[in-house]
Amino acid sequence: MENSVTPTHCPYCALQCGMNLTPAPGGGVEVTERADFPVNRGALCGKGRTAPALLSSRVRLTSPLVRRAGVLEPATWDEALERIAGGFSRIRAEHGPDACAVFGGGGLTNEKAYALGKFARVVLGTSQIDYNGRFCMSSAAAAGIKAFGLDRGLPFPLEDIPRTGCVILVGSNLAETMPPALRYLTELRANGGKLIVIDPRRTRTAEQADLHLAPRPGTDLALALGLLHLVVAEGRTDEEYIRDRTRGWEEARAAAMAHWPEQVERITGVSVPQLRETVRMFCEPSTAMVLTARGPEQQSKGTDTVGAWINLCLATGRAGRPLSGYGCLTGQGNGQGGREHGQKADQLPGYRKLTDPAARRHVAEVWGVDPDSLPGPGRSAYELLDALGTDIRSLLLMGSNPVVSAPRAAHVEERLKSLDLLVVADVVLSETAALADVVLPVTQWAEETGTTTNLEGRVLLRRRAVSPPDGVRSDLDVLHELADRLGVEKGFPTDPEEVFEELRRASAGGPADYSGITYRRLAEEAGVFWPCPARPAHDDAPGTPRLFLDRFATDDGRANFVAVAHRPIAEEPDAEYPVLLTTGRVVAQYQSGAQTRRVDELNTAAPGPFVEMHPRLAERLGALDGDTVAVVSRRGRALAPARVTTAIRPDTVFMPFHWPGEGRANTLTNPALDPTSRMPEFKACAVRVETVGPPAPGVGAVPH
Repeated sequence: MENSVTPTHCPYCALQCGMNLTPAPGGGVEVTERADFPVNRGALCGKGRTAPALLSSRVRLTSPLVRRAGVLEPATWDEALERIAGGFSRIRAEHGPDACAVFGGGGLTNEKAYALGKFARVVLGTSQIDYNGRFCMSSAAAAGIKAFGLDRGLPFPLEDIPRTGCVILVGSNLAETMPPALRYLTELRANGGKLIVIDPRRTRTAEQADLHLAPRPGTDLALALGLLHLVVAEGRTDEEYIRDRTRGWEEARAAAMAHWPEQVERITGVSVPQLRETVRMFCEPSTAMVLTARGPEQQSKGTDTVGAWINLCLATGRAGRPLSGYGCLTGQGNGQGGREHGQKADQLPGYRKLTDPAARRHVAEVWGVDPDSLPGPGRSAYELLDALGTDIRSLLLMGSNPVVSAPRAAHVEERLKSLDLLVVADVVLSETAALADVVLPVTQWAEETGTTTNLEGRVLLRRRAVSPPDGVRSDLDVLHELADRLGVEKGFPTDPEEVFEELRRASAGGPADYSGITYRRLAEEAGVFWPCPARPAHDDAPGTPRLFLDRFATDDGRANFVAVAHRPIAEEPDAEYPVLLTTGRVVAQYQSGAQTRRVDELNTAAPGPFVEMHPRLAERLGALDGDTVAVVSRRGRALAPARVTTAIRPDTVFMPFHWPGEGRANTLTNPALDPTSRMPEFKACAVRVETVGPPAPGVGAVPH
């Protein structure tokens, strides 16, 4: 332990809860309360509390691995790095720079995400870079940019939520996905505010609601349009706000009026009286918010769906005003910062567009390269994975596990196996790392310093508390060494603060401007909200906790309505596949489970996958609670025990997506893409369910 108490942040979700790391009796560290951090005020979920378990050498990688004669074996760092550099050099020479690809992660620090994007474009010269955050927040980001001119998950701090009059929470089960945030909703209700939860399942979050709507998966767009129809019909629009602060209302209004309540009831299964009650609860108080998460976003029409919910806020004057607005509950630990600084296919640091000549000139000057040398936009995440082994021959992957997390996962697994060179840098031997030609053991949260940006747009400093095991290096070290071996000797420092200083310069003047943020400020303050432009001769440039109060980030300062219409999901149920599958998380596991499945306490709480189904469906199948069932889609088959409950719609089954093997939910999911965000349709696909037999111990489990 390098300090007796190290204030830092959780390695998991986008709350980035504050915690202290202190020496543990018998060695190592333990998590203790950090009550002064405003986001969680000391509260932690089981994942955060048990995070130090992953620091153990028992569960993590401590040596590079190189595949020899088909088997991964320990190797020296020099051997591993030379093999990688040699492979990239050969493939570039034979097939061109776009034959080399890079895939990042929403858990990487801002410094790593920035350096990874720079490495792809400057060292490899490839356009083929994207990251797993494409699977999380991209639809909300695209809709926010269309409407407001800017994407920041929450345009206000979490502390505003308990003080608003009503919250509509669409497709979020935050009681399980980010438990410390539930207090904001309980405080909302204690203050007299109303909570409306929209989810096809009666989740732990829905149980807290004043009103729970359970629409058919994939119909959130119709639901939002039906609500806006009623707002107009009942005379609840804010005409002065619409006139002064928006544009495009007439077209959006006409589109909504084509979705009359009885039609919306037939599409969604939500009754007209429930629709009217939702409008009343949302419109009667003077302030209100709509918060979305993966439910409405992970659809092939996710951008339009979020746009429809934003339209509801704009029509009622609920955006860009105190204690009101639209917000996205970003999921991954650095899902916000990870999409701002260059690891997306179409983006440069500071949330700049790769196609903008001025942006290219600015960033190229910071990087010391010719703007014309920077490649253009590349493929989105799923499209990149789908192209592996064809014109993409090699892949450097950091902080992601697509064998478990990607849609149509069995196909993605085969594409990964077809590569000439697969390089994975990770803390653990994930399912994806197990396929690699070279695996690099890298440092994790408590072993390194770096910044993250939470779901509020609050930039935070994670501090190094312990030294990594011998044989483990940081991702910044990896990029530095590879750049050097590939002929770029400068520009890839290993010190995270030095990287952040360059990031500040690269982001200056961009939508996500970090130029006024320093490590010193982050160490002294409870985070700084971007945008935070530097002020000449000042080192205390104010951040921006609340966006859009004076104007939106569009050319004329007005928000844009977007006219949208309901359309079906890409794959509707039919006679062969008559049931809808939706997917999500459970409280004790996280994302692909690569980390949490290695923590004994969390595995005890959530040991494996399951198929949640309604008693009527179970009766029709002849399945009992605990029986093994098969869920079959056009893409594959998964096995897991049945969990029979009235908390889900009779036409829908639910599977958590944290496990590999026979119980892998993403074997089934549909990679149909949103035309704007390129988000796959994780949240709704057609399946059939078959009874296999009595409980089978260990179905879906994975050794660790």
